[in-house]
Amino acid sequence: MKYDVIVIGSGPGGYVTAIRASQLGFKTAVIEKESLGGICLNWGCIPTKALLKSAQVYDYLKHVDDYGLKAEAIDKDFEAVIKRSRGVAQGMSKGIEFLMKKNKIDVIMGTGKVKPGKKVDVTDADGKVTEYDADHIIIATGARSRELPNLPQDGKKVIGYRQAMSLPEQPKKMIVVGSGAIGVEFAHFYNSMGTDVTIVEFMPNVVPVEDEDVSKAFLNSLKKSGIKVMLNSAVESVDTSGKGVVATVKTAKGEEKLEADILLSAVGIKTNIENIGLEDVGIVVDRDKIIVNDFYQTNIPGYYAIGDVVPGQALAHVASAEGITCVEKIAGLHTEPIDYGNIPGCTYASPEIASVGLTEKAAKEAGYELKIGKFPFSASGKASAAGNKEGFVKVIFDAKYGEWLGCHMIGAGVTDMIAEAVLGRKLETTGHEVLKTVHPHPTMSEAVMEAVAAAYDEVIHL
Repeated sequence: MKYDVIVIGSGPGGYVTAIRASQLGFKTAVIEKESLGGICLNWGCIPTKALLKSAQVYDYLKHVDDYGLKAEAIDKDFEAVIKRSRGVAQGMSKGIEFLMKKNKIDVIMGTGKVKPGKKVDVTDADGKVTEYDADHIIIATGARSRELPNLPQDGKKVIGYRQAMSLPEQPKKMIVVGSGAIGVEFAHFYNSMGTDVTIVEFMPNVVPVEDEDVSKAFLNSLKKSGIKVMLNSAVESVDTSGKGVVATVKTAKGEEKLEADILLSAVGIKTNIENIGLEDVGIVVDRDKIIVNDFYQTNIPGYYAIGDVVPGQALAHVASAEGITCVEKIAGLHTEPIDYGNIPGCTYASPEIASVGLTEKAAKEAGYELKIGKFPFSASGKASAAGNKEGFVKVIFDAKYGEWLGCHMIGAGVTDMIAEAVLGRKLETTGHEVLKTVHPHPTMSEAVMEAVAAAYDEVIHL
């Protein structure tokens, strides 16, 4: 079986790569060992957003009086919430199946393993091995929940994000280790459903990759919602011998014991690069990542890698962009390397967080003279009308040339707003150009213009 392009893995990196390859005229196949769409679509991005939507609707119902409405006997059905989330994921997976057929891409179910000579062995569910040839082999095998030595996951009491999406019953108490996007999204969901949640974070700030102003605001929001947060703390060990879990947590004040039904480990990811033939082919790996050039070529001609398995942000939209860049380069199109300094990051808790570019601290450390503007949603007419006044937009500009260095948002719907800053930075837009771009009223997006106005001492509504 000979192909122009074989993609191993059908997550948002793999399936997008395969579709773009087919569009460019390549005979294409994608290899998938479990479900089309990979972790993101089946056990990550999409089903978690379905869970969070249920939490949002439940929160609205609990505060229906705030909108001049009345409702009685409001309750949740945890099992039905989980079922809805799984249904959304399954529907999306079927959608990917349709796209594969539409683009005449062969789907090969099984576990792929690269071999020398531009070959791939695929082992199916029955153990049968079939060899395939391709001029170009693209590895997009993604990642899984990282396990710490002192936090081994048993899938029942100590779990990763995958189990957190399909628990058979709602826990009364939960410990979440790690306050990155995965950790705080699940903390928010379970807290909204009524679970007593405690977050344990090793760093001094929650969502530690974000601007410090955002981290502080988000910490206040977590505490206001009833989530307990332990900063500068680390789980030393977990005892699962009893009915639930007992975690020993090291803090600045000494050790503390936490009891819960379940502990969710959200301390990052581990790439899926074991047992896929990298050593046999001679593909270079460094610190759990496959080493590639700007166009995702490994050190062995004809073998490429994209997504979570290569250095860079482990995000679905990054994997998709890398795959498109990779196959367009293979096709001989003019393409430019991805600017990893202009990748948006989004956290879908409540309030949402979205950011791109440099934080204030990083910009100062880089030696820039800064113009900084903040506009709170409490001064936004649309936010007031919607009852979502929490949060702000913060913009950072280089004072000398007007370059948009960074944009940081926290509040309702900001994950849909951040694209303005990403596009503006891509087009090398200056602060004055944003300021003179008319924004619609009343919208949440006005806050971007107002924050820029604040940076240049021209703000109207503050």
